[in-house]
Amino acid sequence: MINSYTREAGVRNLERQIATIIRSVAKDVASGKKEATTIDEKQVTQILGPIKFYSEVAERIDEPGIVTGLAWTPMGGDILFIEASKMPGKGNLILTGQLGDVMKESAKAAMSYIRAHGKNFKLDENFQEKLDIHVHVPAGAIPKDGPSAGVTLFTALLSLLTEQKVRNDIAMTGEITMRGKILPVGGIKEKVLAAHRAGIRTVILPEKSKSEVHEIPETVRKEIKFIYVKNMDDVVNHAFKKKKISGKGDVVSPEIRA
Repeated sequence: MINSYTREAGVRNLERQIATIIRSVAKDVASGKKEATTIDEKQVTQILGPIKFYSEVAERIDEPGIVTGLAWTPMGGDILFIEASKMPGKGNLILTGQLGDVMKESAKAAMSYIRAHGKNFKLDENFQEKLDIHVHVPAGAIPKDGPSAGVTLFTALLSLLTEQKVRNDIAMTGEITMRGKILPVGGIKEKVLAAHRAGIRTVILPEKSKSEVHEIPETVRKEIKFIYVKNMDDVVNHAFKKKKISGKGDVVSPEIRA
C-alpha cells in the first residue's frame, strides 16, 4: 500500500487506504462471512483497484548516454533517469523534460567542462560543431529543478560522447563547478532511501556531504556502498563500466569508502 497507493510526506492517505480495506472486510462479515480474512498483495489490488504509483526499479542501462540520478521531492526522494542522444547538427544543446533554470545551467556547465577537457577524454577537437545533443529527463509532466543534478548530467553527456556505458548498479547526486569540483547537496537521506527502494546498492555522493550519511537509518546504511567523490575524475573512475576512458591514465577499480 505504501509503495503503490500512497505518495505523501505524512500518513493520512495511508490511513485512508487501510480504512478502505477494513470497510471491505466489515462488509463481508455483515454479509455473513465467518472465515478469517488475511489481506495479501492480491487482495489489496482487488479492494483498492489498479496501482496508482509505480516504484521504478533501476533500469538496465544497455546503451551509452543513460544515467540514474537521485532527486529530492516534497514527498521524499526519488530516482531520476537522465538520457542523452546525439545527431548531426550545428552544436546545439537541447534540454527537455520540464527542467528548471538551475538544471539547465548545470547541463551547460557540464558540456563546457567536457569541451574544455576534450583531449583528456579522447574526444576530437571541435567535436560538437557537427552535432546536436539532446538531453531529456523522462516524466515530462513533472517540473524538475535544483542544484544536485550536475554530476548526473555530466556523466550522461560524457557517456554519450565517449560511447561508454555507465554502470547500471549505481546512482549519483552532486553539483559541479567549471573547475571540475563536486559541491555538496542536500536531501541525502531521502535520496539514498529512494535508491535503496529502487534496488540500487551503490551510490556516488559528494565528499562534503559525507557528514549527512549518519542520518540514514542503520539498516539501510549497511546495505548501501557509498562512493565519495571530490572532482570529476573521481566520478569518471567509478561510474563507467570500462577501466579506461580518459587520457590521464588507467581508471582504477572502484574503491568503496563508507
